[in-house]
Amino acid sequence: MKFNYHFILVTFFIFLGYSSYSQERKILQFSGIVQTVSSGLPVGYTTITNESFRNETYMANNEGFFSFVAHVGDTIRFTSVGYETYKYVIPNVEGDRLSSAIIMTNLIIELPMVTPYPWASIEEFNIAFMNLEVNSDNVIRAKRNMSKESIDAMAAVMPRTADEMHSYNVNENHRGMKNKVINQRYANPLLNPFAWGSLIQQISKGKKGSKSSNF
Repeated sequence: MKFNYHFILVTFFIFLGYSSYSQERKILQFSGIVQTVSSGLPVGYTTITNESFRNETYMANNEGFFSFVAHVGDTIRFTSVGYETYKYVIPNVEGDRLSSAIIMTNLIIELPMVTPYPWASIEEFNIAFMNLEVNSDNVIRAKRNMSKESIDAMAAVMPRTADEMHSYNVNENHRGMKNKVINQRYANPLLNPFAWGSLIQQISKGKKGSKSSNF
């Protein structure tokens, strides 16, 4: 009888502990979306780790959505490049589903102040400083850049624009048509003033010759 009493007590405490453990480890479907705190945009491909259950790892999709099975009281860690690590403890809710919006903060890293030096050493700085053209102000540089030699050098290597090509073609066509009209004009004897002058001279010489023959 004594043995049965102890056996009943042990069985009762085991059952009580199992019931308590089952209540603490309630299983539910945990879903949600990961967003940024500044703009509310989704944080895609966020790494999600359940630190309370064998460090099981999940990943949100490109829209920041996730869904997996977890327990009440589990600590869930959210990590993503460029954002501070965020931890979320699953609360005890009614039912077997939980939806939540996870807000992550952008990670701001302050770099130490640096002073850039364009020269590797003081000696190189001294050489560069001594070679500076101090008297070459903006006006002198502008005159040098606008000189005929400078413009010719740039024109030799720079391609023509569409406007320049159009103007050149129009001028060439106009020059060709003008030369064609002039050639046609002088090709016709009736339109050639030199031909008319030669004809008048011949007529004049003919008249003079006829008069001298009459005498």
